[in-house]
Amino acid sequence: MKKLFAAFAGMIALNAGAAITVHDDDGKPVTLQKPAQRVIALAPHVTEMLYAAGGAERLIAAVAYSDYPEAAKRLPQVGSHSGFDMERVASLKPDLIVVWMHGSSERQIDQIRALGIPMFHSEPRKLDDIASNLTRLGKLMGTEAVADPAAADLRKRLGAMQLKYAKRAPVRMFYQVWDKPLYTLNDGHILSDAMRLCGGENVFGKLKVTAPVVTVEAVLQEDPEALFSGERSPTDVGLNLWKPYITMTAVKRGNLFSIDGNLLNRSGPRMIAGAEILCEKLDIVRQRRTSP
Repeated sequence: MKKLFAAFAGMIALNAGAAITVHDDDGKPVTLQKPAQRVIALAPHVTEMLYAAGGAERLIAAVAYSDYPEAAKRLPQVGSHSGFDMERVASLKPDLIVVWMHGSSERQIDQIRALGIPMFHSEPRKLDDIASNLTRLGKLMGTEAVADPAAADLRKRLGAMQLKYAKRAPVRMFYQVWDKPLYTLNDGHILSDAMRLCGGENVFGKLKVTAPVVTVEAVLQEDPEALFSGERSPTDVGLNLWKPYITMTAVKRGNLFSIDGNLLNRSGPRMIAGAEILCEKLDIVRQRRTSP
């Protein structure tokens, strides 16, 4: 019996010290010898993801615009989307860095690799990838007890939306990321996955550039049935840009909608809430087709 107990105890000790390996959104393995205790988030959506995955006590730094949840505003900052303070990053001695390639220069990513610090690339391309990010980051931090239920809740909400909106009539829509210059997002961006879920059709979805600049004339030619924009400050032009174009279907029917850009532009857990709002707005568009 003593030998059996000793063998069992040895197995527990071996498992406790086993390496943790997950694959990031590039499909590359990320291996840690023990759960991460000092994590740096190099994108705002990553900060939100790590908090939702139970990493509040493990996050030691973030970047500019990491403003959700409220506690994130108190984190030390090591840079912004335009560049990081690599000396600051190294001095904090992180055991895991979570990056977003679209917001990071390849040169600085190479510098992080050169430091030998484990790096996880977070780039959700579908809404379900957000839940997958939560579970994988939770595993890396040893916070599965928080991350797994959070991911399950997101998947439950996604499933409910899929059932509700699967047979809705399509709505041709334009999403305005910014008005100076006027640019939008193509079908390769995760936002278009939310559009598809809700029955929306991205009028510029087939363009090759992920965030293409378009002209007012091009939007008018497409004549979308609905226009969406992320809310910013009251002084921004936003959707007011379109109000003079009274022959456009979206303007004619009053289908100009603002949704908090942080809920749709950031590929973090709150994007599920953004998709729920988008779906509700598109149902309003459908109702207005038959209204007098």
